[in-house]
Amino acid sequence: MKRKIYYILLGIVIALTVGFLVFFTWSQQTYKPSQELYTLISKQDIKYEKDWIIFNPNVNNKVGIVLYPGAKVEPEAYSYYGKQLSKQGYLVAIPNVNFNFALFDTNKAQEIIDSYASVQKWVVGGHSLGGVTASKFAYIHSEEIDGVILLGSYPNESTNFSKTNLPMLSIYAEKDGLSTINKIQETKDLLSKKTTMYEIKGGNHGQFGIYGIQEGDNKASIPVKKQQDEMINITSTWMKENSY
Repeated sequence: MKRKIYYILLGIVIALTVGFLVFFTWSQQTYKPSQELYTLISKQDIKYEKDWIIFNPNVNNKVGIVLYPGAKVEPEAYSYYGKQLSKQGYLVAIPNVNFNFALFDTNKAQEIIDSYASVQKWVVGGHSLGGVTASKFAYIHSEEIDGVILLGSYPNESTNFSKTNLPMLSIYAEKDGLSTINKIQETKDLLSKKTTMYEIKGGNHGQFGIYGIQEGDNKASIPVKKQQDEMINITSTWMKENSY
């Protein structure tokens, strides 16, 4: 009987180990920034601090933005968006996350917030699964967070902002094959009373970053730079409208 139990436990340990190794290997097959990114931003402009990319880190920054990357997307892919926002005086941090899945590292925003005590207001955001993570963090840390930015993303049922006045910005894309317009509309009732929604005509899921084609996505009918510039413009306008 003892031997039987031993072999059962051994089998469970082996199965879990193999399962973890399979998941880990899969999680490391990331979406890397495409060469097009480096026609828009120099590699020398991408600065690293601790475990995140940082733009415009100086003592005069009064507003900070933490941007969680999408699942298996390397943070550098959002550098153009982050760099352009930083030019307007915002501190922008894009973290590395465990196993390249933001949901495994929800509290990364807290590490960043604690590292920049002079910043007075914080906005958290993210692309795809990163937006889900940002929503979760904002929901739990409502006293610290002043706004949420969703890029091709939406909250889940456990983070219902409908009774709040938290400023939220939801940017979605017409040809997004993953966070589809139907999904955006179906989850609209989870957003706050103070939400701005904006559709990028011709945009898709992958072009919320600059990393090329993503499995399951639709083909965009606009260039990636056009989608990125639209994201930057609407984000900038929203930030100013909310006195950030």
